[in-house]
Amino acid sequence: MMGHGIAQIFASRNYQVILLDVRPDLLSKAIGNIRSNLSLMVERGIGKREEIEPSIQKIKTTLDWKQATSKAQFVVEAVSENLELKQRIFQDLDALCSSETILATNTSVMSITEIAKKAKNRKRILGTHFWNPPYLIPLVEVIKGEETSSQAMEVTYKLLKHVGKHPVRVKKDVPGFVGNRLQHALWREAISIVDRGIADPETVDEVIKKGFGLRLPVLGPLENADMVGLDLAMAIHDYLLKYLDSSPEPAPVLREKVKRGELGFKTGQGFQKWSPSEAEHSRTNLLEYLLKWTKEQEERGKDNSKKKTSRL
Repeated sequence: MMGHGIAQIFASRNYQVILLDVRPDLLSKAIGNIRSNLSLMVERGIGKREEIEPSIQKIKTTLDWKQATSKAQFVVEAVSENLELKQRIFQDLDALCSSETILATNTSVMSITEIAKKAKNRKRILGTHFWNPPYLIPLVEVIKGEETSSQAMEVTYKLLKHVGKHPVRVKKDVPGFVGNRLQHALWREAISIVDRGIADPETVDEVIKKGFGLRLPVLGPLENADMVGLDLAMAIHDYLLKYLDSSPEPAPVLREKVKRGELGFKTGQGFQKWSPSEAEHSRTNLLEYLLKWTKEQEERGKDNSKKKTSRL
């Protein structure tokens, strides 16, 4: 899901990339996905068609760990969220890679310190949490494990800036880091509202998409709190917080749906019913939104560059 998109980011910025996986068909599929991604971006006015194949040529594929790691200066792991598997991989990477190589995990929630536990040179292991799709969403959380060096953090931060991402430093290694703690706090309350019969799933999503969600790209929650006044924020919290869901367990309705095999898009039933065409429309709608946003940012960057040049 993530590895090919991360490879695309670096290859598109002229870095030599080696993509490692466990089966040849997965590697072939990854290259096909990258070519499709780049072609779609060009169709939407992002990048140039003549740059697609040179970017693809920057990526070599292999099943061989030594070939993938012998000259690597920066490694990103993007396997499934399995702690034992990740620990074993970083133990192997620690032995295979140069002592100067930075080793990064793309885990979205797991402790960086725990993942690095079986490696010896833990100071060069950190988290780089990309968001899906990584080639369109700019944010990358750079997470410091308990033994991660400041140098590894700084080199990683600068590298991600150089390839056009928007890195942020996460100073403490806590489950979920920043983004997923915020996202799943919202999901917990959204599911609770449905579970308690306050509103149906469609209404919950509608309230967010047509309401405060419209502000989020330009107004973060703490900026919003400052805007309305912290005295008002405190007054609301004094009254409201005791009524919000604070359960440390998944909601009963979520457990029941998983038990019944109602898993969402993949089964056609989750909190809502989804035909194959409706599920595909939702995915396409998200992708088109992100492509449009990316193009707008690129054009804004060009305009700013022209203004600086004219002032000079």
